[in-house]
Amino acid sequence: MTESQIEAFDSRFAFPGEHKLPDFAALSPDDFSTSFDRAMESHAREIDAIAENPAAPDFENTILALERAGRPLSRVAALFFTLAGANTNEGIQRVEREVSPKLSRHGSRISLNAKLFERIDALFARRHKGGLDAEALRLLERTHAGFVRSGARLEGEDRQRFADINARLAELGTRFSQNVLADESVYARPVAASDLAGLPPFLVSAMADAAEERGVDGHVVTLSRSIVVPFLSYCPDRTLRDEVFSAWTRRGEREGATDNRPVLAEILALRAEKAKLLGFASFADYKLDDTMAKTPDAVEALLRRVWDKARERATGDAQTLAALAASEGDNAPLAASDWRYYAEKRRQAEFAIDEGALKSFFQLDRMIDAAFDVAGRLFGLTFEPLPDVRAWHPDARVWLVRDRDGAERGLFIGDYFARTSKRSGAWMSALRSQHRIDGGQTPVIYNVCNFAKPARGQPALLSVDDARTLFHEFGHALHGLLSDVTYPSLAGTAVARDFVELPSQLFEHWLTVPAMLERHALHAETGQPLPADEVKKLEAARTFDAGFDTVEFTASALVDLLFHRQAEAPVDPMAREAEILDALGMPPQIVMRHRSPHFAHIFSGDGYSAGYYSYMWSEVLDADAFEAFGEAGDPFHGETARRLRENVYAAGNSDDPVALYERFRGRGPDPDALMRKRGFAV
Repeated sequence: MTESQIEAFDSRFAFPGEHKLPDFAALSPDDFSTSFDRAMESHAREIDAIAENPAAPDFENTILALERAGRPLSRVAALFFTLAGANTNEGIQRVEREVSPKLSRHGSRISLNAKLFERIDALFARRHKGGLDAEALRLLERTHAGFVRSGARLEGEDRQRFADINARLAELGTRFSQNVLADESVYARPVAASDLAGLPPFLVSAMADAAEERGVDGHVVTLSRSIVVPFLSYCPDRTLRDEVFSAWTRRGEREGATDNRPVLAEILALRAEKAKLLGFASFADYKLDDTMAKTPDAVEALLRRVWDKARERATGDAQTLAALAASEGDNAPLAASDWRYYAEKRRQAEFAIDEGALKSFFQLDRMIDAAFDVAGRLFGLTFEPLPDVRAWHPDARVWLVRDRDGAERGLFIGDYFARTSKRSGAWMSALRSQHRIDGGQTPVIYNVCNFAKPARGQPALLSVDDARTLFHEFGHALHGLLSDVTYPSLAGTAVARDFVELPSQLFEHWLTVPAMLERHALHAETGQPLPADEVKKLEAARTFDAGFDTVEFTASALVDLLFHRQAEAPVDPMAREAEILDALGMPPQIVMRHRSPHFAHIFSGDGYSAGYYSYMWSEVLDADAFEAFGEAGDPFHGETARRLRENVYAAGNSDDPVALYERFRGRGPDPDALMRKRGFAV
């Protein structure tokens, strides 16, 4: 290719102009494959130029040069991994398998570049003598720590082994994720018309739409959470519930090509070896050394403290549900597949809350408006729809985000409906992150969810949990949109793992603020607001089933932590999982929220490995943070919101998270706030 052809080719991966996105439809898997190779080569040349620079190292020619390097690679990767998660196909998956180890080896070549690290290490040694401002100093310190944690001090054969381990882990993480997606995509259990009795209309409609998407007549149950959870909550057929529940909880655990059990065993073994190479007692010690928690002991202490209270509550609830089942003629022992069904009956009996009827008040479009409204009241943001801007799928919508003064803050994309080309769950990410170097750039942030798509012409209805998920992910989005830092590596959500969930979990609280429900929780047919007595019922039932919710989460977090606390990885992870749960006294009527063979948080990559606890760690912060608004007497208190924006949502990784939180709150977090939020006595 000529230089002009290369420039024209690569320009397709760039943002074409104001309020526009790259043309995803014009990008083929082979285009990505070629551009990844070219972008890595370009980045490698930039890195070599920095490392070989004959001038003495300084912030500008080393640290800032690193921040500027690799922009084409960042663009290609952002677009590609958006498609890999939200709109994949066989070609994208093939490229993903090919490119993941390449990207890992590319990263290792940078982090293990001895001359480059020598420059960074020299700057770090004299970091307090160079006249750097606070944010530049933070960037230098984080860059140095990142290189050390990526093996920069290793020598000889250990350096090569470290790079080999990382490349293999990248391969295995991709395989793990694709195996789970394959199991989820292939499962579509037809349900006869006679078995639809007792199911609410919203669920019947979603099952019909799922069947139509798959070219099947009638109705099917899929493993999309927006279908399988309400199905387990309303299906009166015990045998059918058990069949569906088994399929849902055994994803990644079927003999054959998608069996993740050998994959996770190898991942655990390689992680343990990696930690040893870096001088840590275990992989958990390695991962937690760079977090707020710092040590596995601190994490385990929090989890076990909550576990005891949650298990006590759940054990009592299990007895209540078993008695309810017996009163209806079901005298079999309460099974894990029965819990949601009888819990829903109990909810209706004790609080007169009908989840099916309640969904009519939680329309997707109105909940999106509600999230935007909260962002406006707290932070002065407005959201203008851009209906002519196309993203990666027709379901994905785009908004222009403006600040209080009318200045553009960036673009927000929402992709809300489940489909077979999308991995399960919900997440936030960035097509482009905020920074201020070289003229700066505004962020392009997106949310992906998996809500059930309604029949044509019908509004999409959410459960309260779905609406909470929407608010949660939008809280992450605000963390990216409100980012106001100088350097890309410190922007938005690039913070400690056990701090990153604070902005998202905190934002959930505003979903049920009465003023928001009154304005946005309007009945899909009548337009009437959610009645005041229903709002009171929701508040009264706020901690309903908290024992179940906390047990299934904490069991997953403890298995994750204890897997990674071992100096030697378990030979048989499934046996070790069972051993951990038995030692905990796991109630037999509850299973882990994520069993190990489909625990994508910790095995599809190492982002949350030894870190699933972080949701609970951050919950201590979010519970305490929201109490600040209660103390101020206003959920939209202006000064409290200003401190929140400045020190949490906008600050990125520009300072230590402990300092940032204390700057917002005026003190450290109250650890008992979590127990109060969950309704556990302290």
